Amino acid sequence: MLRPADQSALDDLGYAYDVVSDGGFVTVVVKGVAMPTGIDPAVSSVLLRLPPGFPDAAPDMFWLDPPVRGPGDRVIPGTESMQAFLGRTWQRWSRHIQQQWRPGVDSLGTYLAYVRHCLNQAAGKAA
Repeated sequence: MLRPADQSALDDLGYAYDVVSDGGFVTVVVKGVAMPTGIDPAVSSVLLRLPPGFPDAAPDMFWLDPPVRGPGDRVIPGTESMQAFLGRTWQRWSRHIQQQWRPGVDSLGTYLAYVRHCLNQAAGKAA
């Protein structure tokens, strides 16, 4: 279900992951992702829903389980909603990359870098 280049991006980063089809989306659950210092808990799984047509179609939002909080136990803006996928409840990170997505250039590897950028911002770190 994943393109070889996208599977290689996950493998190159050393992530354990599952890939399933869910409602027309390719859903990737990246397990045991270390959060930046300042995010609690220190490890969470990341759920990515890749739309039909990916990578030409941009993904929208990502989700974490367990949910995380920012430095000082603060709520991170845009993460207040919870959604159920694959029998679990996930913290939705309402982040929209559509205007920056470059069809034909971007891939799962660049999307994972964007997720890391969002996590670093939430932790108060320069991206």
